[in-house]
Amino acid sequence: MALDPSTMLTLSIALAAAAALYLAVEWRSIRESSLLFWSAGFATITVGSTLALLRMSGLVLIGIWFANGLLVLAHWLFLLGVARFTRIRLSRAWWLIVVAWFALLALPDAPSWSKIMLVANSLLVALPTLWASFLLRPHGKSLSVGAAQLRFVLLIHGLFYLAKAVSAGIPGTLIDLAALRGEIIQISLVEGAMAIMLIALSMTGTERHRREERIARLAERDPLTALYNRRALEVRAPRLLAEVSSARPGALLLIDIDNFKLVNDLYGHTAGDRLLVALSEMIRSHSPEGALAARLGGDEFVIVLNNASNERIVELGNTLRDRFHSTASQTFATPEAVTLSIGANLFDHPPSSLAALIEQGDAALYESKRGGRDSIRLVDRTLQVTSP
Repeated sequence: MALDPSTMLTLSIALAAAAALYLAVEWRSIRESSLLFWSAGFATITVGSTLALLRMSGLVLIGIWFANGLLVLAHWLFLLGVARFTRIRLSRAWWLIVVAWFALLALPDAPSWSKIMLVANSLLVALPTLWASFLLRPHGKSLSVGAAQLRFVLLIHGLFYLAKAVSAGIPGTLIDLAALRGEIIQISLVEGAMAIMLIALSMTGTERHRREERIARLAERDPLTALYNRRALEVRAPRLLAEVSSARPGALLLIDIDNFKLVNDLYGHTAGDRLLVALSEMIRSHSPEGALAARLGGDEFVIVLNNASNERIVELGNTLRDRFHSTASQTFATPEAVTLSIGANLFDHPPSSLAALIEQGDAALYESKRGGRDSIRLVDRTLQVTSP
């Protein structure tokens, strides 16, 4: 099959329509607005390529300027999609692309019209495409495979249109936009079909990777407090505990809310949930950098950290107790105080397992409860002594 303009346009229509439909289906599933913009961009290319193909067949529905304008619009929609994906707000100056295109329509229909329009069209496609590639730069962290691929595909696509704008200005170059004749146009049609396929695959992979990351993140988080759940703690804690040594002791704090049932009974489970969220925020804000904080279930929380000390654990535990008691007493009046009991272990050798470490913390927590609640009980296993 010869790669003539009609064949390439037909191929572009099929690829763009398939990409638009697939991205629209993906958007219905995950409701990411970037997918909607990208789908609209490919749908716009489908319409523009169809109009160009009909014109070649002798059915002139509307001027060739309209089909070229749709190509500019499609790449502007791609830019909007990338901006949504990267959560970057675009300047209103990008609306000047629309103004620039309509200003070109006021040009008189001279022999040089095709060259001027092709140069302008190429530049107006290149600018948003190159800027979209720029927005996908790593920003200090690594990109997903899909996002990195999309970045470079857009960069190459934008540079191609920039080169096309330059080559179109060379004297003696044959360009006939109305009849789609000229070597530059032929090459552009081939590149366009390839770009549609590569951009569509990259965009799909980009959002799919983000969705998979989101699912993985949700799977390891407690849905109420957004702290790690027990399963995530079991996966992450071994690496932290393996770093424990006599020079960098480790610690575990097991935290339980005293008289939590009173809040649920007197104010309802929604109030109890609010209190759990408040405690999780305190744990998150006061835990040292590198610590692991998780909700084990119910009103029981745990903090695992290394490079700890007696003083550091007691200070952290007392800070949490004071802040929590103040919040609970101001928010919920109860017959008995709603406070925190904390059981803590300090150790200088990696434990046999996280489960064994939690059992030791539970024993210390029991001692704290038995001693009158609203207290911290610390077992210092580096010295084999017990501190009140």
